[in-house]
Amino acid sequence: MPRTPQGTAYDLTGPDDGPVVVLIHGLGLTRATWRDHVPALSRAFRVLTYDLCGHGETVLPSQTPSLTVLSEQLRALLDDLGVARAALVGFSLGGMINRRFAMDHADRVSALIIQNSPHERAPDAQAMVEQRARDTGVGGPAATITETLQRWFTPQYIQTHPQTVEWVRQTVLANDPDNYTGHRLVLAAGVTELICPANPITHPTLVMTCENDSGSTPAMSRAIANEMPQAKTLIIPELQHLGLLEKPELFTTPTLEFLTRHLTH
Repeated sequence: MPRTPQGTAYDLTGPDDGPVVVLIHGLGLTRATWRDHVPALSRAFRVLTYDLCGHGETVLPSQTPSLTVLSEQLRALLDDLGVARAALVGFSLGGMINRRFAMDHADRVSALIIQNSPHERAPDAQAMVEQRARDTGVGGPAATITETLQRWFTPQYIQTHPQTVEWVRQTVLANDPDNYTGHRLVLAAGVTELICPANPITHPTLVMTCENDSGSTPAMSRAIANEMPQAKTLIIPELQHLGLLEKPELFTTPTLEFLTRHLTH
């Protein structure tokens, strides 16, 4: 398992001379989130997956988690690998990180795909997200895991794919409680620094979510896209937050089409 000098665990697959595509996972998960997506993407692209600070096989961060800390983790990873420019595909918290990175290091981004990622919330929804983060601080990941899985997967999938659901459960429960709480607070509060940035993100962008994602709603995806002059929105029918695990082909196919259009000639 390769790891950078800073302790970030990563995998790099695909043709050496292909355009680089970075896949950024969400809160409590690991780079294994992308296991059903990498094979198709790596036929045409150099695909980089990595574990966020303190997640999976990456060491715990020395600083309090923030979008800037997570953006700088990605910058250091790209520097270590000698990658000057990449397309960034971010899921949930990852879709906040890739927006922060595009704001901080615009010249190093070729395109963005933002998947199931939050934007400005109504006051009651914001209060709910902050309360979940506080609950996690008291009881660790286990405090909210059952409710979380019900929000992430459709009821039918929970019944028919118990092994995958259990894998996700165990992945989340394996997190360091304090680190998980810190990143959950970033997910709760970090959206405020991404709303209507002074310098709009102008990269080609695809904003995706699922029809029944209660935390990263279709309205949020449209709001994200409306702030970007080169963004398009795609809403996946029926699924909830972890649609990319439930029906990966509904994400991989438009991702491939978008990246092929913008990264190859």
